[in-house]
Amino acid sequence: MAAPTLQQPSFLLANLKADATTKPLLQRCQDLVKIIDDYPAKELHLIFPWLVESVFGSLDGIIAGWNLRLLHSRSNEYNIVMEFLNPRYGPMMKLVYKLQAEEYKYEIPVNYLPGPVKACIQEGVLPDCPLFHKKLQFPLSGLLTLNLALNPFEFFMFNFAYCLITPKNYPPGQHGSSTDSAYFVLVDTYLKYFLPSEGSVPPSPFSDSRGSVTAPSPRSSSVSFAGYGVHSPSLLKHHIFHQPSVNADPAAQEIWRSETLLQMFVEIWLHHYSLEMYQKLQSPQVKLALLQYRLSMSSMPCQPHAPPGSGTLHTYQEPFTPTEEHVLVVRLLVKHLHAFSNSLKPEQLSSSPSAHSHTHPSPLEEFKRVVVQRFVQQKLYLFLQHCFGHWPLDASFRAVLETWLSYIQPWRYTGEKMNPQPDQNRTVPEKWEVFVQENLLMYTKLFQVFLNRAVRTDLVNAKNALMVFRVAKVFSQPNLADMIQKGEQRFLEPEHVLHHRQPRGYLTPTQGGSYLSSRQKVVTDMVFRVKSHVYALEGQDCQYKQMFGTELRGAVMKLIQIIAQARQTAKRISDHSNDMAANTSFLSWFSLGSSDFSTSFSGAELDEGGECLKKTHEYLDRALENLCEIFKLTQGQLTQLISNLGSSQDDGNCKQLPDCIQGENGLILTDLGRRQIINGLRRFDIQYQGDPELQPIRSYESALLVRLFYRISSLVNERFGVHMSTLCSRPDFLGRLCRHYLTDPNSNTKLKHSPMSRRELERSRQPRLSLRPLASYRTILLLLLLYVFGALLSFGPVSSTLVILAGGFLYGLVMTLFSDKLKTH
Repeated sequence: MAAPTLQQPSFLLANLKADATTKPLLQRCQDLVKIIDDYPAKELHLIFPWLVESVFGSLDGIIAGWNLRLLHSRSNEYNIVMEFLNPRYGPMMKLVYKLQAEEYKYEIPVNYLPGPVKACIQEGVLPDCPLFHKKLQFPLSGLLTLNLALNPFEFFMFNFAYCLITPKNYPPGQHGSSTDSAYFVLVDTYLKYFLPSEGSVPPSPFSDSRGSVTAPSPRSSSVSFAGYGVHSPSLLKHHIFHQPSVNADPAAQEIWRSETLLQMFVEIWLHHYSLEMYQKLQSPQVKLALLQYRLSMSSMPCQPHAPPGSGTLHTYQEPFTPTEEHVLVVRLLVKHLHAFSNSLKPEQLSSSPSAHSHTHPSPLEEFKRVVVQRFVQQKLYLFLQHCFGHWPLDASFRAVLETWLSYIQPWRYTGEKMNPQPDQNRTVPEKWEVFVQENLLMYTKLFQVFLNRAVRTDLVNAKNALMVFRVAKVFSQPNLADMIQKGEQRFLEPEHVLHHRQPRGYLTPTQGGSYLSSRQKVVTDMVFRVKSHVYALEGQDCQYKQMFGTELRGAVMKLIQIIAQARQTAKRISDHSNDMAANTSFLSWFSLGSSDFSTSFSGAELDEGGECLKKTHEYLDRALENLCEIFKLTQGQLTQLISNLGSSQDDGNCKQLPDCIQGENGLILTDLGRRQIINGLRRFDIQYQGDPELQPIRSYESALLVRLFYRISSLVNERFGVHMSTLCSRPDFLGRLCRHYLTDPNSNTKLKHSPMSRRELERSRQPRLSLRPLASYRTILLLLLLYVFGALLSFGPVSSTLVILAGGFLYGLVMTLFSDKLKTH
């Protein structure tokens, strides 16, 4: 019976693969439920990798799987997928737990790990994250062929997390960015299940000791301690090393799933950043600080190699371009982690009847206390900093902005019912001062980077103006600016404060303490904690720029001026739109109105409508008020800034050229000139300078007649072009008359041209016959009216034609005779 048992799994897998192409999803899921219930783990082991790949897709993106990122609630298959993958009772998680009870391992190629992790491993440096402990085996040669051996739960979560960043070949017109997709909802469901804000993590169906992840053993001395992260040892490792028995605390057996899920999400979603950021993290100052921490906190022997991580800079070349969907999922993670951390109430520690709980809080409570600072802070800071510096200057940046604002406002996710009062009047409670100062760079450094983006953005656009208003509104909350200022003052205190403390290393500073806890075992030195935070993320050699310093204040003044300029531009566009609407009539279809296409405002669309311009005014006005509150600007200072702007940027400036310098090949825009164009303050007088006969066919022209008259005029010009040039070159009255009919009256207008286009422009200014005006509906209507008027006067078609030609000739004769006088006037 052994042989059939061994052949059964491959036969089962072959049948499942065949059914995947023929059966609908509902029937396949029903079959899988029966297989998971009936077959033992030994036989399910071989179909597990295929099943995970068929659900989430392959890691290289070739196999799309169930397309969770495109599956929406409107789809018929949505409920089927959600039921199958449900973390509480879904068949997929039942399979995971069934395999977890055994010692099965599944391999992931190292090449699919995030760039920084892969670079460290390929250089022989074990990453600091506990996920990689005891899962890598270094062969004697060929480090690029390394695999990561994961247990079933880790393997499932890795593929679940990696599905978000896998490049997908979506059908045209479809992209995964909706917050109601199956993937987004599943992430939210898994977070709520494994990181519950209320209650404890539900136990897994299998209580066998083999179902829990063993604590990572100490590193081998053959592997360097030099890594790139600043995470402390795993919480599970902390509990196992410090508790007499793991089995004595069942919660410690279950928290590994919560920790694994979070670490997998953070490592896969946030552990990507640019090469320059990676080089910064590899600086000697950061490595020295990390080594000091590990030497002081670890009792294990350490023999660091020299120089640690050398050569890694040549290995890491991963380009990182997060999508909007990626950022939205990260924001979901940030919001849930705040709610999870804030669910730790002070009375949970102080009112416990057991004395043992005062010294040893439960693993879940310990996890809530340090989850944000220890697991997320550093990587999220690097992630946001990269997005701020590389995201396009358009409205899609809103997703990144809201992720940042969600992280720096944890008080929004406390679960407490706030008093119904406006957001700008809602005071930030004093208990959040520690959080603000332990995350100082999240407030100050990213605010500075946002300022650099804002001054280069078209603030006339209502969506961009809204983003500036959102940031100003958040930072203007009462107490927040004072908390940030206190944090900066503590960071700038003399360095000798640190030398009187026990060496603790420059690490994320919340180890052993909670910013929500009312009971503190040791008096916290906030000076040390603020310095630790800044040095851990920026290095000891960082040049810190104060948010409320002179330099940044000047940048804020500059932004205020740009906001005022944008308000003026919005007003001009609004007035121009109103004038255009007032002049609109039925005859404009015949082009009796303005047809000048070169008068549109640069940097804003006229079709945005008055409603968008009203919103722009409202957002910019409120942003100015909030900025004045943050930086303590008086109304007099604001009025002076705007009045200075008004004296130098009057309404006539929109007709002036942008600020330029004369270069070797012509005019070159300066930074000021670029901002003037972006905000619609000035623009180049752009007109069509090519062949007038080849202009795009207008809506008020007949396409058939334009093409017909072009052929006729081309034949005439080709045959009589030399004679036309000869006649137009004569200085007498006949030459002037020919120039009136055969040349463009605007050809003598002097405009600035680029050096490369001058030669082509000269070629198109030869005298020629142009019949294109006859193809205009306006001209056709006018001729039709003249023929009707001639018929009323008893003129025939031929007589009317002769009268019209005679009238046109007389009009040209008069215009030629009096052209000089008209020019002088």
